[in-house]
Amino acid sequence: MTKSRKGKTEEQDGGISAAVIRHQKLCLSIDMEKRRIYGFTEIEISVPDNGIVELHADNLVIESVTVDEEPAQFEVFPHYLNLDNGERWCSVSSTSSAADAAGSVYLSSLDRELVPNLLIMCSKSTKRDNEQLEKPSGNCVESPIEEKLEDPVALDNGFKSSAEEKQSVKRLRIDYWVEKAETGIHFDDDVLHTDNQIRRARCWFPCMDDDLQRCCYDMEFTVASNLIAVSSGTLLYQVLSKDDPPRKTYIYKLDVPVTASWISLVVAPFEIVPDRHIAQLSHICLPPNLSKMQNTVGFTHSAFSHYEDYLGAPFPFGSYTQVFISPEMAVSSYALGASVSIFTSQLLFDERVIDQTLETRIKLAYALARQWFGVYITADTRNDDWLLDGLAGFLTDTFIKKFLGNNEARYRRYKANCAVCRADDNGATALSSSASSKDLYGTQCIGFNGKIRALKSVAVLQMLEKQMGPEPFRKILQQIISRAQVTTRSCRTLSAKEFRHLANKVGNLERPFLKEFFPRWIGSFGCPVLKMGFSYNKRKNMIELAVLRGCTARQDASAPVSTGNLDSENREGDPGWPGMMSIRVYELDGMYDHPILPMTGDSWQLLEIQCHSRLASKRFQKPKKGSKPDGSDENEAVTTIDMRSISDSPLLWLRADPEMEYLAEVHFNQPVQMWINQLERDKDVIAQVQAIAILEALPHLSFSIVNALNNILNEPKVFWKVRIEAAFALANTASEETDWAGLIHLITFYKSRRFDSNIGLPKPNDFRDFQEYFVLEAIPHAIATVRTADKKSPREAVEFVLQLLKYNDNSGNFYSDVYWLAALIQSTGELEFGQQSIVYLSSLLKRLDRLLQFDG
Repeated sequence: MTKSRKGKTEEQDGGISAAVIRHQKLCLSIDMEKRRIYGFTEIEISVPDNGIVELHADNLVIESVTVDEEPAQFEVFPHYLNLDNGERWCSVSSTSSAADAAGSVYLSSLDRELVPNLLIMCSKSTKRDNEQLEKPSGNCVESPIEEKLEDPVALDNGFKSSAEEKQSVKRLRIDYWVEKAETGIHFDDDVLHTDNQIRRARCWFPCMDDDLQRCCYDMEFTVASNLIAVSSGTLLYQVLSKDDPPRKTYIYKLDVPVTASWISLVVAPFEIVPDRHIAQLSHICLPPNLSKMQNTVGFTHSAFSHYEDYLGAPFPFGSYTQVFISPEMAVSSYALGASVSIFTSQLLFDERVIDQTLETRIKLAYALARQWFGVYITADTRNDDWLLDGLAGFLTDTFIKKFLGNNEARYRRYKANCAVCRADDNGATALSSSASSKDLYGTQCIGFNGKIRALKSVAVLQMLEKQMGPEPFRKILQQIISRAQVTTRSCRTLSAKEFRHLANKVGNLERPFLKEFFPRWIGSFGCPVLKMGFSYNKRKNMIELAVLRGCTARQDASAPVSTGNLDSENREGDPGWPGMMSIRVYELDGMYDHPILPMTGDSWQLLEIQCHSRLASKRFQKPKKGSKPDGSDENEAVTTIDMRSISDSPLLWLRADPEMEYLAEVHFNQPVQMWINQLERDKDVIAQVQAIAILEALPHLSFSIVNALNNILNEPKVFWKVRIEAAFALANTASEETDWAGLIHLITFYKSRRFDSNIGLPKPNDFRDFQEYFVLEAIPHAIATVRTADKKSPREAVEFVLQLLKYNDNSGNFYSDVYWLAALIQSTGELEFGQQSIVYLSSLLKRLDRLLQFDG
């Protein structure tokens, strides 16, 4: 948000000096053969009253420092020297104490990293200095009085006017070099690249490596003439030297203030492909990957234009560049920088590959969304990191909905919510917690917990969007961006407090609701767990719904707001969650939503829902014997009972929270036939997935369940990921009790589409129907998971999977079968060979060995 920030306290800045960087220039020369970087940086900085500037500079050799072109005294204190860890390791006597010691050493190193280790002694400001500063000049710094009112960078870094009068602006020049760097910047043959890991910008240039310090940058990188230097900002021009051999200098300018961690650099003999649709876009890779990159990035302009349209503003940086490097060189799958994203070439694929398209597009779209929320707009404090993570994920979700379909977006959101509910327990950290963000040093955003936090952040924002509506939420994001683009207010930070204010002002959400919502979902952990069951009162034509509410975290957890637990006897202390959950009832004459379930108050609740439909009196028709859909046996008694239970009511099926207005784990109990109705008649992918999960987990499986799952598998209009889930559910239901019906259905389905009925062997591959391709690719894996009573694979399953592997023929197929074949091989790994199928093992090994030789 564009606002003036308050002065930092010692607790906020972790001991970093009150100096403020106004502008920084990098001039570096790179020697690939010697793996050496040398040059200098110039920093315009407001010097504190004590005259000492504190910077970060790890693994750098500082040759000289000047202040306003005069030599200056400086001291460097390497973080890795004088480490006194002997006492910690001496106490190690077991694996547990070794883990404690290692953790203590790690935390100690994180503490040391927070402390600036390059101290530069600058003379205090004099009256003459201030008089000179008041004279007009070409610099962005005009005078102390004007700066405190107008200088956007001063505002951006929380510069208070009262403190500014006591400071003077100095120009520092630091000459340094880096040789064989091991972190922050990486060499590999003729490729150099940086990464944006926490606190690693300091490993390749002196800076204030702090989230609260932002400035504009000018950068010059000199490399061999056959190399290309790609960096943050806009490329102004290139200069070819007259040296022998000649070298080339790339001049970049970044006129948007960013933190040092967002400055990126990549040098290599790249190929550059300008985007055909948008001049601001460029795509860069190493020569062997050129054709793959051209195929992969063709959609980027669509995401770029969509974000600009959705946010109602142009891209915040002058250009955007996607760079792809070999995975062996990369530290992570992608690294972000201002106006540039660095990916591994594993994301690239040619036009013959099908499987990678979806995931690659989503990853590239997310990196682009992070340019808006994360790089351009940053968190006001560490406690607000979740908000920027969530906004970037939310923006990506809008791309998925528009270009990959609403089914894909809803399916992904449902799976993400399930993952959060499973993981958001007492071992998790709250999204916003001063104690946790201080203790974790920013590492809460990485690893598995970081992924869960990111998913929960998106889910929380999606809940807010559901409460206020899509258009008001969009207006909030547009207002955040528009304020940041006001030139006289350059502070581009966003806090949860500001977002809460906008949710009230623009989103029209009431203050009492927001006052409950943010502490409950942001300041504590745990998700609602709801157990529901119902009965139908025929006389009153009414549903009686019983609800038990709990929480995924223990009630006594150390959180700002205590939470309930299904296993806890004392539930009076559970404060619940704000709002009302909807119950959707599907009746004979239509669908009805009832927002009647309060998420706060008593954990046990009994609700009444009036039905709209009434049954005409008629005798119950018992199913005829031998009428099982597959014609092989009678329907079981459980089916008759289920049919009778729903025939006595106008209810077809019920759903709780159908629009995912809550991040909640719901356990709903309804008759089997109602689950079958939900599976076959509800068009929502979430309803279908929920029904599949319930039906396959039932202890007693009827043939009606198996047939319902088979109907979904065979229906081409059903979302392909739901059909895959139905396939694995069929495999799970296959047993002697069901006469192996699930296995038979899977084999029959595959053969009907992929086998030549005349010769009984697989046809040559034809992958033109992408949805059918994904479903058929999953069938062998599903079949391989089928087990007999002795936990072995049935002989039919082994024979079938090996037959597919043996007769795989891709000779006439335009599309590659690399993923198809990999799925087949993975399926063989799922097989468990018993006495009847062990004879196939030797032929399987020979075929796998043949494939290994083929790959070689």
